[in-house]
Parts: sequence; structure tokens; C-alpha cells
Amino acid sequence: MSALDVAFLCLESETTPMHMGAVVTFRPHGQVHARKLTSLLAERAARIPKLRRRPRAALFPPGAASWVEDPTFVASEHISHHHLSSLYEPDPLSAYASRWMGRPLDTGKPLWNLHLVTGLPDGEFALLLKLHHALTDGAGAYAVASGLLDALPRKVRRVHSGAGSPAPRSPVDAIKDVLGSTLAQAGESARIASSVVRATRSPLSPISAPPSTERRLGFARLDTAEIRRIRRAHGGTANDVVLAVLSGALREWMINRGQRADDRTLRALIPVSMRRRSAGQLGGNKLSGYLCELPVGLDDPVDRLLAVQREMGRNKAAGPARGAGAFPLLADRMPPILHRLGTKAAGLATPLLFDLVVTTVPVPPDRLTLDGTRLEGVYPFVPLAPRQAVGIAVATYRDSVHIGLQANGAAVSDVGSLRDGVLKSASRLLDTA
Repeated sequence: MSALDVAFLCLESETTPMHMGAVVTFRPHGQVHARKLTSLLAERAARIPKLRRRPRAALFPPGAASWVEDPTFVASEHISHHHLSSLYEPDPLSAYASRWMGRPLDTGKPLWNLHLVTGLPDGEFALLLKLHHALTDGAGAYAVASGLLDALPRKVRRVHSGAGSPAPRSPVDAIKDVLGSTLAQAGESARIASSVVRATRSPLSPISAPPSTERRLGFARLDTAEIRRIRRAHGGTANDVVLAVLSGALREWMINRGQRADDRTLRALIPVSMRRRSAGQLGGNKLSGYLCELPVGLDDPVDRLLAVQREMGRNKAAGPARGAGAFPLLADRMPPILHRLGTKAAGLATPLLFDLVVTTVPVPPDRLTLDGTRLEGVYPFVPLAPRQAVGIAVATYRDSVHIGLQANGAAVSDVGSLRDGVLKSASRLLDTA
């Protein structure tokens, strides 16, 4: 395990379960055969190496851990089926998924769980998947989850000839490269640490929350054609538009909670995948991040979008290895023993740096299926940091942007207000285009 993987494992507690989640919906053509599907999922899960391994403490270096094959692993023990009844719940899938999300994973076993949920309207069914953050980050989660779905047709890659093998390098050159990289990394770490110290602020976040084992989930869906229309009118990226929409939703939500939104911002941690910069490394967490001030104090939707564009432009100009948002890089370079001793305390200090996490989970545009049944929606969920009321995850699939809202149940009695705020905020911004 990397040091960052160990840190996520150390953050785990009953009130801070550190698993990512996804609610994936499917629309079958006929009857759903639950037993057949669970057997198929168990067969595929058993072939995925990551899902057969559990964490184990290592003797050296102190505090470290590694992944080991679980000799008692049985894939079907991680998979269950639940048939919903709509007699008592206005939104039974959300209610069931909320209870499921709040239950921590057993860290003595492989760190994942899968529920097949049937009984949805129009004959749909859903898969509810948990993966611990120590196992992988959001960008790597799809590589794991895709093994549970039907295989995609392989794309033939053309091999360009004529490029010779690189010339062998001398041991002296190799040593120079290692020393240069070590010194550069030390300087980068010092700059990140300095930025973190400068970025700390009052811990009194306007959306802080007490510890709670309860979770509430909400699903919001936007049309990618509408996102493109807003981009054509006002510029920026699709991610800028989504952040502006979320800023408007958070503003509305705060006002509905009786909180002052004018003349203030909410600071979001925007995780940034470093996997392209770590080519060929598919395991564990490869993360950095940006800190983005979400302009919830602005009432005009276009002003919010322009403010987000400026803020993200500054972040991107600096790059993902600079600034306080790059603290995951710093955590990955710390000795594991320090995470064992101090990560829980450091986790309680997260409000000093940011108010919530807003992450994007990459999903390919290919038509995805399970046993021939097409995937309709994929709603990701990010773990809640200690003392934080809400976390937001976004996935774009086909013609929709799927937004998963996870809230602390002790602080948020109904996540529906935030979900409705997302739709209203998107509508207001679309009207300007």
C-alpha cells in the first residue's frame, strides 16, 4: 500500500466510513432473474485480483500495510439481493441506498460490497457498489467495477514501426536521475506544506456537521446537451458549468436552512487524478487536488459561472502539484507510521482547509451492459470527511451528467432540498443561454 492508501485506511471509523459508492441503474427488456445475476456477478468478482485481497499490517517500514490474498475469500459472501417495496417509502431506492451507504466495510476482509436491488419502477434494477478508498481512487474505481459488467469490444491499436529501442543508460546517469528527482520532490513537498499552512482558516464552516453514522443519498441528473449550450454561451469547460450549477444549488440549500449565503464562499476540494502522470500504475490512489472557492454568495448564475472559471483557471495555471489542494501528494510522501499516529486527528481538522469534496468519476462513453441489459444511470458517491455535512460526486455517461449527493444524516434531514436546488440552478443558468 502507498502511504496515501494507509491514510485512507487510518481515517476509517464508525462515523467516517471511507468507502466510495455507486448506484448504477439498468433497464431490462423482460423479467429480472436475480439469482442468475448474483451468480454472474460473483463469478466475475472472483476473477478480479483486487477484490480477492484484504489489508494486512506490515512489519517494515513501521506502520505500513500491504494487500494479501484472503485465503477464505468467497465472492458470493460480498454480494446480496434485496427486493424493494414501495409501500412505505416515497423514494425506496434512495432510502435503502442511504442505509446501505452508512454501514462501514469490515477492514478484516476484502474491502468491497455489492447489492443487487430489484423492485424498482418500470421493472428496472440497480447495483449498489462500495469500494474502500484505500483500495483505489475514483479514477481507478471504474477499472475495478468494469470487470463486473459485460466485456466491451476490444479496440485495435496500430503499432507504429520505426521507433528504435532507447539507448542503454549508464549507472551514473541513473543515480543522477534518482537524486535529482528526490531533491525536486523534497522542494515540491516543502512548497505544498507551506501552502497548506497559509490556506488554513477558521474551523467554523457554515456547513459543518456533528459525527453521525446516518447517511442520506440523493440523485440528480442533468442533460449534457444543456451543459454544452451553456458552454457555447458563456465559455469555460463542462466541469466549470457543473461547479457553477452546484454553487447555485448550495446557495439555495443554505438559504433554505436559514443560513446566510451572501458575501461568502464555500471552499471545495476538487480531487485531481495523477494517473496519466503515473503511466502503467493501476493500483491504489494517485491523487492531488485543487481548492476552489465556490461563489455561493453570488445570486446571478452567470456571475457564478464566470467566478468559477477564474478560480479554476488559476488552479490549472498553477498545476496539480502546487497549492494547498495538493496535500494528497504530501500525504503520500509521509512515513506510514505518521498516518497511524496522527491521521484521525488530522482528519478532524479538515474544516480548516475545505468545506466539502466535489469529485468527478470518469466513465467511458461506450454503451455499458450487464448480462445484455443496458446501463441507464451511474450515480457515484464520495466519502464524507469528518465534520462535513455533504459530499458531491459527478459522472458523465452518454447523454447525462449524473450527480450523487451524500449528506450527514445528523445535519441534513432531507437531501431533497439540495437535489431540487441542483435542478433549479441548472435551469436558471440555461435560461441565460
